[in-house]
Amino acid sequence: MNSGGSEGRVIDGRFELLDRLGGGGMGLVWRARDLALHREVALKEVRPPDPAMMAANPTAARVLRERVLREAQALAAIDHPGVVTIHHIVDAAEVAHPWIVMELVPGRSLQERLEQGPLTPVEAARIGRGVLSALRAAHAVGIHHRDVKPANVLLRADGRPVLTDFGIAALRESSHLTATGDLIGSPDYIAPERIRGDEGNPASDLWSLGMLLYVAVEGRHPLRRTSALATLAAVLDEEIPPPVQAGPLAPVLVALLDRNTAARPDAAALDGLLAAVERGEAAPEPEPADAVPPRYDIPTTHLRSPGPPPPYTPPPAPANTPPRVRPSRGISVAAAVAGVAATGLLVWNLAPFSGESEGKDGAGAPAADRPTTSASAPVRSSTPTPTPTPTPTASEDLLSPAAIRKAIAALDPVMGGTEVTGFSVHEQFASAEALVKGEKKLFDRYAYRDGVATREGPGQELAPGEGSVDLASFDWDKVPALIRTADTELGIDKPTSHYLIVRPVWPFADDQPVLLVYVSDSYGSAYLAADRKGKVVKMTPR
Repeated sequence: MNSGGSEGRVIDGRFELLDRLGGGGMGLVWRARDLALHREVALKEVRPPDPAMMAANPTAARVLRERVLREAQALAAIDHPGVVTIHHIVDAAEVAHPWIVMELVPGRSLQERLEQGPLTPVEAARIGRGVLSALRAAHAVGIHHRDVKPANVLLRADGRPVLTDFGIAALRESSHLTATGDLIGSPDYIAPERIRGDEGNPASDLWSLGMLLYVAVEGRHPLRRTSALATLAAVLDEEIPPPVQAGPLAPVLVALLDRNTAARPDAAALDGLLAAVERGEAAPEPEPADAVPPRYDIPTTHLRSPGPPPPYTPPPAPANTPPRVRPSRGISVAAAVAGVAATGLLVWNLAPFSGESEGKDGAGAPAADRPTTSASAPVRSSTPTPTPTPTPTASEDLLSPAAIRKAIAALDPVMGGTEVTGFSVHEQFASAEALVKGEKKLFDRYAYRDGVATREGPGQELAPGEGSVDLASFDWDKVPALIRTADTELGIDKPTSHYLIVRPVWPFADDQPVLLVYVSDSYGSAYLAADRKGKVVKMTPR
């Protein structure tokens, strides 16, 4: 029996490892071939971040093995097409750590899909209903997922979502595995009541689903901060910026992201609301669930009443939703976060905190999370007029050095400079975001198409710690070579498209600006990251 964990190795005399699909703080996921049944499967190699420490701690090793078994049992208890199927478990004295053999879901994760840009409200509602259906099946057998986030939602080739990674649910089902009271989960998507210690409410999974949908349509996480504890503090009590791109989905998000668990719609009501949005209708005003009042005096204020939507957004949510009133809080943010710190923050399936959990190989935070902005960034005029430049033909590919520079030159007078908080270039168009003149947080959106740069409309408010970068600091002459490298090294044999994304701050490159070069086909995408001089610093195959 071989437990080495690299390509070509055979696990349990039966499962040949082919290539790595993804990874996190608690192990790796491999594509493997079942030599007995002649089919491909997913093999989850569950190992700790520090194997040597685990080897020196037999108790910890035993707990890890129990966790694997519990996860397998949790998955086996759910019979639903939206929940990944488990086939087998490898656990013997000869292996250094356990393995779970699961259904191989063709496609990509929702996190990887969001790297290409936000979803429309209708798309988000459809995926949300699929995830909700899987959660309802889990809740029906007494299992709470506790880590619903884009990285744990896989998308089949036809777009249907599959919920995976019930490890946290399994871990919580065994009280003796969590006797220390450690907080387990992802700070970005954890429900506020869970931070305070309330673990018994299915509504917590619905909060996480609401946050997932918010990120999916808005293109950024409203409460993510520069550290795990800062994010937890924000989740506990900070106001959530009103959704501006959610259209008919906006009132649903407002209802789900209510810190009072009793005020959230239950699963049946939520399905009806999402179904209305999926049909292209305005969702009816959500009714609160008929639930037991929460165990804590949890603040209910968190979403400000939405202002008028920007002109380019989908139809706005009903404007008569009354703003919620902040009651006096029963448990202070400082006390709650201090309690978390005192017990020790344990985040399973996460590498050292970098916002979102990891993508395919742990490198890809979703591009839906906007890169970050410094207060000293140059500011822009909020009332520019379109500035025509020599128009490329409709067939001209913008992914060339000359075309990229032409787009930047056209955007320069419209934005008032070349300093941006976000920039992307596709084959036929480019888009940018830059601060409004005289503002340190508000930004505008700009577009370049057919030789013309225009201001598309207002964006939203930047989160604390976001940064900017001057587009003139990049060596655009390196783009053709980077695209060739992506084509040859990232494992997509017949790419159908390429695009570029500039991120002013990237946690996997020491928070330096990077250029992400994406290559994709109908089955998904891969990318490489390069610094401003064109040196490749990270490659993430499909």
